[in-house]
Amino acid sequence: MSKNILEVRDLKVSFRTYAGEVQAVRGVSFDLKKGEVLAIVGESGCGKSVTAQTIMRLIPTPPSMIKSGSIKFDGKTEITKISNREMEKIRGSEMGMIFQDPMTSLNPTMTIGKQIAEGLIKHQGLSASEARKRAVEILKMVGISNPEGRITQYPHEFSGGMRQRVMIAIALACNPKLLIADEPTTALDVTIQAQIIELMKKLSEQTEASIIVITHDLGVVAEMAQRVIVMYAGKVVEQGTVDELFYDSKHPYTWGLLRSVPRLDQDKDGELVPIPGTPPDLFAPPKGCAFAARCPYAMKACLEVDPEHTKLSETHSAACWLLHPDAPKVERPVEAGGAAR
Repeated sequence: MSKNILEVRDLKVSFRTYAGEVQAVRGVSFDLKKGEVLAIVGESGCGKSVTAQTIMRLIPTPPSMIKSGSIKFDGKTEITKISNREMEKIRGSEMGMIFQDPMTSLNPTMTIGKQIAEGLIKHQGLSASEARKRAVEILKMVGISNPEGRITQYPHEFSGGMRQRVMIAIALACNPKLLIADEPTTALDVTIQAQIIELMKKLSEQTEASIIVITHDLGVVAEMAQRVIVMYAGKVVEQGTVDELFYDSKHPYTWGLLRSVPRLDQDKDGELVPIPGTPPDLFAPPKGCAFAARCPYAMKACLEVDPEHTKLSETHSAACWLLHPDAPKVERPVEAGGAAR
């Protein structure tokens, strides 16, 4: 049996529009080990959420289409090949998802208890009374006080942080093997963010669920994840452990992300360094490296040929021509994750 709960290989996903085909995901490959927390980071529009929702088969077809690739779940199920009915059995029971905005994801006409019980009744065959009892237990597990009274209330009666806890409760109700959290701390204040992160870490340890966290917040990455994938223009440009990405990153785009985050060990008057320019148009992606137009180290080869991934260690790889033996030596900026090496 594979040690990986998820194996994604050369995944390509496009959207048909009146203006043409948007190549949202362009050959993404990665593994997720059982019990591991993996973060996917990158700018808006880089393909993070599309990749996650494709794994869950939540993107409507049409306009989306999986052009090629494989998504193997739990070593045996090929997600791209199974029917919608078969996917419905997996989604909610073996895979759970925490969406970005709990207020629009929760049903405003149903009580919290019914929304948690729904999956338990469908996937685990519990009776209404058994599901209600289990719903109370789950709400207590995610840190909601007075769960017996809360299950009869509606989403608008909960604060933003509590609604996010409810979303986590719904996602975890059937003890899934895989949990995908899409920007789980967006729009929450820093105190509630810290509580949600701590809660997800604790639940991951208790349930042994594998987690994919999609985020812009590198603080969330440092706090939660063991491994990180950096995406740009629909592709993985670098991946490695948290320490490798923060302290020994090799791709200029990763450096740019790290330089744009405030740090406690820098002068308080120091300015953040944004990445200049804008991401490429995915209606017609460039033939070379997609980051070349924004990269201060770009060479002629970068504009002509898309680089392959260079393996730097068993866990670390990056797709950049600067890693070629004949490329000029470039030092990582000091502010990109600590002292340059």
